[in-house]
Amino acid sequence: MTAEERTGVLYGFVAYGIWGLVPLYFMAVRYASATEVLAHRIVWSVILLLMLLMITRQLSTFLALSGRQWAGLAVSSVLLSINWLTFVWGLFNGYMIETSLGYYINPLVTVLLGVFVLSERSTRLQWLALAIAGGSVAYEMIGFGRFPWVALSLAFSFGLYGLVRKLLAIPSLPGLAAETLILLPFAVGWMVYLYGGLDDPLAAYETGQWALLGVGGLVTILPLLAFAAAAMRVPLTVLGFIQYLSPTIALVLALVVFKVPLREGQLLTFTCIWIALLLFSGEGLYDHFKSGRNRARA
Repeated sequence: MTAEERTGVLYGFVAYGIWGLVPLYFMAVRYASATEVLAHRIVWSVILLLMLLMITRQLSTFLALSGRQWAGLAVSSVLLSINWLTFVWGLFNGYMIETSLGYYINPLVTVLLGVFVLSERSTRLQWLALAIAGGSVAYEMIGFGRFPWVALSLAFSFGLYGLVRKLLAIPSLPGLAAETLILLPFAVGWMVYLYGGLDDPLAAYETGQWALLGVGGLVTILPLLAFAAAAMRVPLTVLGFIQYLSPTIALVLALVVFKVPLREGQLLTFTCIWIALLLFSGEGLYDHFKSGRNRARA
């Protein structure tokens, strides 16, 4: 592994490490509602992203987006807001373990969308992984009479979001800036609705609590920047394996820090998902290192 690739792996661990620890932040702002937290996250993200566009000299790319691209980004912004809101709502309402399950399932959903929407080819081992994952979800639904809608909503909303962004082929920073800018009027409107009727809106929270809500922008932007830096330096097969760090950290937090118990049958569901992911990622990593050895011999 080259020095550049090692740096990329480090950036990958930073990105997915932050994403894994994000529940700590959102649980700290539970004094606000999920929709309120989402509104603050959008507003402060817009400010930071516009600053970053100027610092990184990508403002011209942002301003050059076509009407068709803005229309596509409007679709992706809806999917992103659904994902963000479902995640925060799930944390606030006792579905922390299920949010972790959703991000374990996400890579498999991405493969499924690639096969059926983009006509990408899938191997037998990947189909086996998808079958095991699907069976685990069906087991939870049939065996325990409940639909894991939080997990599936997170997996499919982010999977569809990735699909739309792939089809649009817009650089990550200008694209995210446009998405949050599209959502900005709704976020501001919701804040006006929440705080407009108060005699003194600033008295709703203490100074530290307002500041903590503003940190939502950094929580959004920092891991995305680290991810972008990693994606430029390491193959997606390697980065795809690192992504499991995020839901793993979140699951450990749920069990150890927040003492959320595993429901009956959930351990079997997670075990099946982990087996599916080992099959799915193991094949990709094997192919990557095999091709690397072949290049070295040549």
